[in-house]
Amino acid sequence: MQQTISKGLKAQMRAERLALRDSIPPETRIEKSLAMAEHAGEAVAFDPGTIISGFMPIRSEADIRPLMARFEERGARLCVPAILDRQTIVFRELLRSAPLVATGFGTAGPGQEATVLDPEIMLVPLSAFDDRGHRIGYGAGHYDRAIGRLRQKGMHPKLIGIAFDCQEVAHVPDEPHDISLDAILTESGLRFFASWIG
Repeated sequence: MQQTISKGLKAQMRAERLALRDSIPPETRIEKSLAMAEHAGEAVAFDPGTIISGFMPIRSEADIRPLMARFEERGARLCVPAILDRQTIVFRELLRSAPLVATGFGTAGPGQEATVLDPEIMLVPLSAFDDRGHRIGYGAGHYDRAIGRLRQKGMHPKLIGIAFDCQEVAHVPDEPHDISLDAILTESGLRFFASWIG
């Protein structure tokens, strides 16, 4: 019963916050996205060669390509998700010279010939978040399963949620198995929930 209430509440929060995000004018979204690159471009600590997953924006998501470019300049290896089926996403290496193809769910990315990488830092799209680092995704569970698979391999990718300020809620209903964020990046700045970044 409690799980059903929680699921309904999450669905309501998802719809409300995505509607708010959709209402941001495109030119304002660009400004906010560039502010994100300014806030996090140098602030996220990593060594050259670190594998970082980002994403190509769909619908009204923040455009983190400027941020990904900053990370690449600092020596990161970039990758983006490709949806293989209803259950599975993999992360394909993003190279400047590689053509982009449709990779499911309205996204674009490298084709099947690209190297599949296991990200050490993940920039995670989401629909809502709270100030404890709990998030609501888009409902398909792709990222949760991908993170679970990485953990089964003994990896513990650092998770940075990507959202606009308007997507914050007072409290995300969370369950023991939920995976929380290490940080959240919005147009107002980078907020840490874990100490590894700063």
